[in-house]
Amino acid sequence: MFYLTRMLGRPVTDSAGQPIGTIKDLAIATGEVFPRVTSLALVGPDKTPFMLSWRKFVDAYDEAGAHLNTKALDLRFSYQQPDEVLLARDLLNKQIVDTQGMKVVRVNDLKLSESRNQLRLLGAEVGTRGILRGIWPPLEGAANAIGSVFGRPLKENLIAWNYMELLDRDLGNVKLSVSHRRLHELHPADIADVLEQLSPSQRALVFQHLDDDQVADTISEMEDEIQAQVVDDLTDERASDILEIMDPDDAADIIGDLPYDKAEALLRLMGVREARQVRKLLGYREKTAGGIMTPEITTVSEDMTAQEVIDQLRSRAAEAENIYYVYVVGARRILEGVVSLRDLVVSPPETTVTDITERDVFSVGPDDDQEQVAEMMSKYDLLAIPVIDEAGRILGIVTVDDALEVMEQESAEDLRLATGSAPRRALEATGVAAWLAQSMNWLAVWAVLGIAAALVVRIFSEHAAIFAVIALFVPLVVRVGEDVADHELGILIENETTMPGFWRRLLGNTLVGLALGVLSGLIALAVLEALAEPLALSLALAGALALTTAIVTAATAIYPALVRKRGGEGWRASSAVVTTLTSLAAVTLYLALSMLFARVAGA
Repeated sequence: MFYLTRMLGRPVTDSAGQPIGTIKDLAIATGEVFPRVTSLALVGPDKTPFMLSWRKFVDAYDEAGAHLNTKALDLRFSYQQPDEVLLARDLLNKQIVDTQGMKVVRVNDLKLSESRNQLRLLGAEVGTRGILRGIWPPLEGAANAIGSVFGRPLKENLIAWNYMELLDRDLGNVKLSVSHRRLHELHPADIADVLEQLSPSQRALVFQHLDDDQVADTISEMEDEIQAQVVDDLTDERASDILEIMDPDDAADIIGDLPYDKAEALLRLMGVREARQVRKLLGYREKTAGGIMTPEITTVSEDMTAQEVIDQLRSRAAEAENIYYVYVVGARRILEGVVSLRDLVVSPPETTVTDITERDVFSVGPDDDQEQVAEMMSKYDLLAIPVIDEAGRILGIVTVDDALEVMEQESAEDLRLATGSAPRRALEATGVAAWLAQSMNWLAVWAVLGIAAALVVRIFSEHAAIFAVIALFVPLVVRVGEDVADHELGILIENETTMPGFWRRLLGNTLVGLALGVLSGLIALAVLEALAEPLALSLALAGALALTTAIVTAATAIYPALVRKRGGEGWRASSAVVTTLTSLAAVTLYLALSMLFARVAGA
């Protein structure tokens, strides 16, 4: 096996053993499942770049370099071909799409293998081993040896070439293997997962190779926070075409998040019918049934027969994609009842709609809360629910996919509230008041007050340094204790029935505590040095070690003791109790350890 990072910079020698340059890059032909190396790029003694045919001139290759079968004077140089990709230039340290894992990763190294006297690319190394190998190969070996001692050797994280999709080159010009799943062949939800991880310029590159229908479906599957940004990055003409294709409720949500001028420009470019539907939906308040409903519904009259309704559905199949139920309306679109598709199919063709209409219809108003609408649909197992006005006219329907999205959003909000990580409401205040409203800024205030208190106490007491350090660290311990507890509880709630492993929690909390302890120790050292305290280094070290120990102990040992398991109901805990007791434990441990260490340092 060969790795690109180990080959780069190795010498290239001719048949006489004379060095003619060093390896700069390797080129592959992209039309195979595991592409073979086709060209060798090298740099001559005078920094002149050359390319040689691998098949014609390379006789042997190993970790020491490449050996040619011809003397330097007889070499014939070549040029990069259209179907060739340079591994170091086009792939190494670049972002690629793992179309199997549906994620964007960074190429840290490339693995090659010798097969039938040819060198072939197996895939990209995207894990830690590739990073360490690129920095210094012995570092990879040392890290792997240390991991093996603890039973955790470094694993190679390799993505096979046939699951890789290039981003930084023109996708249309790079021909991958015939078995390769190109992005445009994936489900829109999978494409959305990938695009959400890309930069705007990379998204635009991918969109160039998707048709408008695929782009519309993909944007509909994206997170709400970035849908408007993606549409805003498109040209007005293409954005309007895509919004026309999308369901009116999805298009309205996106346009509602755009700047007014941009939104008006897109609405003017859209078709009259589509723009009218979107404008109506924009008139409803957010988080209501009217705000998430779609006006595209299928309605029939009572005097129609089952066969006539089926014929109508067939003729409108392209327009009405969300056919869950057929709604029966009278004059002025008053909702009279609903007919299920099952009843239409099993009824004789001559059966009138009146005979199979269900009169008792669940419905909601346009101003009803979206969460209540979703709960009603879940309770009664509805695929869609009609939205009617005060006069009983049907305005649209809320479909099951919109209801699921609402429930997901509400669940995420409840999770943030449970863990104390919910975003605070935006304040109208500005200046100092708004700045102080941010919790992390209070840490800075506490730190300044602690330093001021230490300076004041120092004036009246020559033995107050230890209390100054404690005053400086306590608010930091409280805040960190809260954050660590909230983070641990959030992980638990998300996994619900899976308790994170002890060693995993211990390692994570140790790293966090150590980082914060070192940072805080440096701050304390600077303060004590400014006070000309003889024990400055000892006290700062004691405080840093105490903070680290307190955080690790409180988060790793105290936290699991507060959480209990009830049979098959999963883990249950109170966010307030866990956060309060964890912070209290952290402060108690910190005070005890800091006093102890300070006494030892002063002895």
